[in-house]
Amino acid sequence: MQLILLCTLALCFSDALGQSYTDNGIFDIMEMLARGQRQMNLESVDDRVSLLSEYDFIVVGAGTAGCALAARLSENPKWKVLLLEAGGPESYAMDVPIIAHFLQLGEMNWKYRTQPSNNYCLAMKDNRCNWPRGKVMGGSSVLNYMMYTRANRKDYDQWSRLGNPGWSYDEVLPYFRKYEGSLIPDADTGYARPGRRGPVKISYSSYRTPSADAFVEASQQSGLPRGDYNGESQLSVSYLQTTIGNGTRWSSNRAYLYPLKGKRSNLHVKKNALVTKVLIDPQTKTAYGIMVQTDGHMKKVLARKEVIVSAGSINTPQLLMLSGVGPAKHLREVGIKPIVDLAVGYNLQDHTAPAVTFTTNATSLKFEDFSNPTWLTRFNRREGPYGSPGGCEAIAFWDLDHERDEDGWPDIELFLVGGSMSSNPAISRAFGLKKSIYDSLFAEIEDKSLNAFMIFPMILRPKSRGRIMLKSSDPFKYPLIHANYFAHPYDVDISVRGLLKAISLMEQRGMKAIDAQLWERKIPTCKQHPYKSWAYWACYVRHFTFTIYHYSGTSKMGPKSDRAAVVDARLRVHGIRNLRVADASIMPEIMSGHPNGPVFMIAEKAADMIKQDYGFIK
Repeated sequence: MQLILLCTLALCFSDALGQSYTDNGIFDIMEMLARGQRQMNLESVDDRVSLLSEYDFIVVGAGTAGCALAARLSENPKWKVLLLEAGGPESYAMDVPIIAHFLQLGEMNWKYRTQPSNNYCLAMKDNRCNWPRGKVMGGSSVLNYMMYTRANRKDYDQWSRLGNPGWSYDEVLPYFRKYEGSLIPDADTGYARPGRRGPVKISYSSYRTPSADAFVEASQQSGLPRGDYNGESQLSVSYLQTTIGNGTRWSSNRAYLYPLKGKRSNLHVKKNALVTKVLIDPQTKTAYGIMVQTDGHMKKVLARKEVIVSAGSINTPQLLMLSGVGPAKHLREVGIKPIVDLAVGYNLQDHTAPAVTFTTNATSLKFEDFSNPTWLTRFNRREGPYGSPGGCEAIAFWDLDHERDEDGWPDIELFLVGGSMSSNPAISRAFGLKKSIYDSLFAEIEDKSLNAFMIFPMILRPKSRGRIMLKSSDPFKYPLIHANYFAHPYDVDISVRGLLKAISLMEQRGMKAIDAQLWERKIPTCKQHPYKSWAYWACYVRHFTFTIYHYSGTSKMGPKSDRAAVVDARLRVHGIRNLRVADASIMPEIMSGHPNGPVFMIAEKAADMIKQDYGFIK
């Protein structure tokens, strides 16, 4: 039945767009499938209910944190909970792991872009990086590449040292285990063991290319142990752990809300509902509701207990500032009267990685012959490359500043993608590469006789900080994103060193066995530097400033004495009653890994703190 639906959807959208998919048109079909979110919906709870005038809790944003938080709060049958999402439903097509790239091209992406810069994003159109964010039930857990990491215990101990009691590794570890439904057979069995019975499935991908095997072998030959990087020691190499179950993306919506369908009358969900303002009494400084644009109308909905903002590190600061919570001077400049003066929008952090391309005599991740009608059956079953999380296959964590420290704090993550920029046209489109750059470096790899893979050296603990600002007081205008990458020279240095570490793996036996070699094509706009010099690679990383979509920190958690803090350790907004934030924006410092897992943890911990505050402990 599902196969028939997939075929019907492909036909429907090819007819609607006037496109043919008969001649190896897999990319057209997959893009059309991604756009087809209004059909074959992965429905969670019924959103056809009429909005009440008042709820106990209003959760803004049905992303990674919001879905989890709404599900946990609604465990109390006496509480009425409203979950609001600006986007539409998640569809089955979105949950085929390989099409992660294509989802960035559809309407389920907010499609943000950074402000132009002469210091970074130089290979992208208008010198602006695309910043994808999920505008869909499940949020960015529907758009991401399903890479699962807890990060390093030192990250959370540092959060605690910064004045946030309750956030040390020992204190947050139970919340990781609470949501984890790990299927990893060789996971750590000691103190850092995973949870096995939680709602979020975690598994190895069922598919990998020979380059992934070579990467794991070469990393070991270069000095890293093979192990569970989510276990006791993060410094290790492994095949990728993913938020995939049975070959299917395990989004927050699928994990937390789909099982509740028909079972939680006290939980209301409203899709296509954009919250434009949190209502705050300026005299008592108390949040008491929200304004939301939905069904063609602006509506007021009140909150008896709290409004909880889980809209992510771009939308959360935007909404807070639109509501009068933020830097007073900036708010006045855009015509908003400040209610409380806080450093909202500051402390913006992200992970970047300058992808490096290699050729090989081994098979790369390539799609099969689509003239064979069996491809769609394999697509539906997530067989072969269709079960691959956007082509990401293996991962290694390095502490380049302390390579002899077996218990170090990694500063670089290398992850391998089993194809190249030309393997999939959605990749270069998603990143927004300039055509001149693409043609100079990658066009030749379109030759079907060439096999290639990429390694992304991702900087884990950047020192640069950016900022989110309002463009105007109009809630429908996108905010200004000042990424400020490489403002601190350390970030350029560690990026170059990570890139050189990736290249050095080619000297190991594992990589030599597949004849892996650096793809030596030069960036035309870096020709003033001797090729392969440090200055050339520094120019390279300023061009290929690929975001890994880990925007964090814009509603910083910290004590009131910290002038940069927006929320306290219980995630309550300083100076405002009945208003909390629960998403990646509360991270005081970005963690050493991919944030999807830590955001699940934040939501689980936030739910327990709220239950404690109101005397309900399940």
